[in-house]
Amino acid sequence: MDPEGFKSKMSNLNFGNVMAAAARDYQKEMLSNEKAATSSKANEDFDLDELMDDPELEKLHADRIAALKKESEKRQALQRQGHGEYRDISEGDFLGEVTGTEKVICHFYHREFYRCKIMDKHLKSLAPCHLDTKFIRIDAENSPFFVTKLGVQTLPCVILFSKGIAVDRLVGFQDLGAKDDFTTARLEKLLIKKGIINERKGEEDDEEETGNGYNSRSVRSSVNIDSDSE
Repeated sequence: MDPEGFKSKMSNLNFGNVMAAAARDYQKEMLSNEKAATSSKANEDFDLDELMDDPELEKLHADRIAALKKESEKRQALQRQGHGEYRDISEGDFLGEVTGTEKVICHFYHREFYRCKIMDKHLKSLAPCHLDTKFIRIDAENSPFFVTKLGVQTLPCVILFSKGIAVDRLVGFQDLGAKDDFTTARLEKLLIKKGIINERKGEEDDEEETGNGYNSRSVRSSVNIDSDSE
């Protein structure tokens, strides 16, 4: 036999054996992976079935759904009462507005006092974030009865009502550093401290700076109210 031909034949046989072995190993690995995947899927289905049949989990799920529904109904009820926005009211609406809900923030303002406009901007930002409290404003010039009744002498004047009773007030910017450029966050913290709004959980403070570009023109009110504006 030709030695070179014999070596070539044996080499081909060895290569064939290696390829056959590799093919068998590959097939075994594929079968093993398929079995593992099938077993894992079976375990997942089994675990899911167990969880679906767990009465404690079902109760937690039902309680969560009930809590979300209750919260949604509460929000809708508050919004129907005028919560969630910063609104103008008239003197005729005043009593109904401040007695119709538990917590109310009412800003007595003059439409031409620039510090009243600054306060408006901050209160408008806070109103949607604190749905439990009603945010309203009333034109002091057109509300002489309640201006006198509540002793409003300096504007802006923000009066805090709890269950229809005036419990506190912010006069001018005295509690806000006596400066016009306080932030919404600073006002928010002050109102939280006074108990008229609740602290927001997991929310970042609004550090929006208030601009000083408002009209600084001061006009004396016809109801003889001294403005805190210079």
